[in-house]
Amino acid sequence: METTMKSDNDLSGNCGDIYRLAEELKMQERKIMDFSTPSNPLGVSKKIKTELRKHLKYLHTYPDPEAERLKKRLAQYYDIAAETILCGSGSTELIHLLARVLKPGRVLIPAPTFPEYERACYISCSPKFMYYRLREENNFDIDPDEFIKTMEENLPIGERQDLNLSFTRQSPSCDMVFLCNPNNPTGRLLKRDDIKKIADTAKKLGYYLVVDEAFIDFCPDDSVIKDVADNPYLIVLRSMSSFYALSGLRLGYGVFPPQLGESLKRSKEPWTVNSLAQRAAVMALKDKVFRKETFRSMQDEKKYLEKNFRKIGMEFLPSAANFYLVKIDNAEVCQQLRKKGILLCDCSHFRGLDSTYRRIAVKSHRENAILIRELTKIFSYRG
Repeated sequence: METTMKSDNDLSGNCGDIYRLAEELKMQERKIMDFSTPSNPLGVSKKIKTELRKHLKYLHTYPDPEAERLKKRLAQYYDIAAETILCGSGSTELIHLLARVLKPGRVLIPAPTFPEYERACYISCSPKFMYYRLREENNFDIDPDEFIKTMEENLPIGERQDLNLSFTRQSPSCDMVFLCNPNNPTGRLLKRDDIKKIADTAKKLGYYLVVDEAFIDFCPDDSVIKDVADNPYLIVLRSMSSFYALSGLRLGYGVFPPQLGESLKRSKEPWTVNSLAQRAAVMALKDKVFRKETFRSMQDEKKYLEKNFRKIGMEFLPSAANFYLVKIDNAEVCQQLRKKGILLCDCSHFRGLDSTYRRIAVKSHRENAILIRELTKIFSYRG
């Protein structure tokens, strides 16, 4: 299997870099239409804005390093134990923390998927990387049985016979497995039963399975967040960035097996979750109206985009999340959009993809209509 590591520049990509584009075009940042980063087009909810304004006067105090109020709210919301939850400055902090603490010797990652898994492990311990290649002809879907077979085949025979199935592991050849569900950048979803089957195999083999559910709020019935309680090798990460439009406040959390959670807490830097982020997250979980409006808006706008992608003749993958993986063979198309302040995500920094693939986020109807109008012009001209 391939074990080479891309450079940091290859892994970072240009997604979300509205600042460089605004500078390049001599344009105000707020006028950039950023289709490169998937964030709720409704923006921050009114209830969160009101809550933040009330607490601005308390910024002179340090935030709660344990984020106890937020953890209690999360525990209540998901019906899980508060002591299994750890909050961080986005789920990215927790990805790096996991790699730093566990120092896996072998890591299995689908390709393509979120590059930060590979980067975090490479920085912390330079493990042997193994890749489960997702195939375009299969819509970049993961076949659960095939994935499980890949996990099993990468455990040496001798260790397979003597494997200690308790929490204290032997040294299997693949210490850690990452799954993003729905996957980034494909938007493809593995159903809950399939993830549970993979998690059961990880438990049997003694692999840590990290399920990144950064976009699962768009399909909450397929979360495995409650299953961590019954599996000492299952880790679930969540983010408040995409569904709740809180990217700028950097708030993520994870649910961990108790023994691992304690090790992570001891190694985690203090005060990485600021007080406004904690307040915003608590309010977000209470806001049922915002969630309902998000589902309605997302359904309408995804229908609009898919209808027009087909009309234009642009290839795209059906997606369970708030973004699409599309194929645009001509780089000039994206350059023309950039000149108009429209930013798409170049997916060449995702292992297994090249610059013909772009990720397009679902935005407001006004922004989506502008994108479709400009794409229609460009594709019509190309004829």
